[in-house]
Amino acid sequence: MTIGFRINPLTNRVDPNLVDRFRPIPVANISDSMSRMSAGGARLRPMHAGGVMAGPAFTVKARPGDNLLLHKALDLAQPGDIVVCDGGGDLTNALIGELMIAHAIQRGLGGVVINGAVRDVAAIREGRFPVFAAGVTHRGPYKDGPGEINVPVAIDGMVIAPGDLVIGDDDGMLCVPRLEAETIYRAAKAKNDAEEQQMAAIKAGTSDRAWVDAALARLGCEIIG
Repeated sequence: MTIGFRINPLTNRVDPNLVDRFRPIPVANISDSMSRMSAGGARLRPMHAGGVMAGPAFTVKARPGDNLLLHKALDLAQPGDIVVCDGGGDLTNALIGELMIAHAIQRGLGGVVINGAVRDVAAIREGRFPVFAAGVTHRGPYKDGPGEINVPVAIDGMVIAPGDLVIGDDDGMLCVPRLEAETIYRAAKAKNDAEEQQMAAIKAGTSDRAWVDAALARLGCEIIG
């Protein structure tokens, strides 16, 4: 068995109907429903013009500064897949740019997440193809490997397994474990419905703010004057 330089198939993907149900829910509400314990890290920011990313994770573990396996992943991923590349967070060399993004779009992929740097950012910003990355640099990558495709990766402590749901919006990106996705969806949907009701109350001037003083009293805050 080769260690650190292999390509695995993606055999289990999150259900596409569940992906569609998650899509309209803000990532912040999904995150809150996961006890605020998971995050893709504050450095991973949307580089594109805006819009929601949602789909199964097609994972890549790349040697920092090298994108050979990322190129192969773009060839292997199916339409709708999100290629998630862990480049170790290194920003020395860009792992993807305009040409590779154009290839991903042509193949119908759902987006890319790069725990590393990108380049050609002006072209990326003009489009709505989802691209999340940790930074930008003009310096290009190497293409020597090693690396692995469809293995679990971790970004700032958030583990992403192949086939998990990856979702992102203007607030950042998040992984929803495939085997827990249905349970998390129900909690996130309830959270979103409650916030919509709260927003309606705010706009109507009927929002109940008594909880603020109740929390201060419970925590022993001294109010002077």
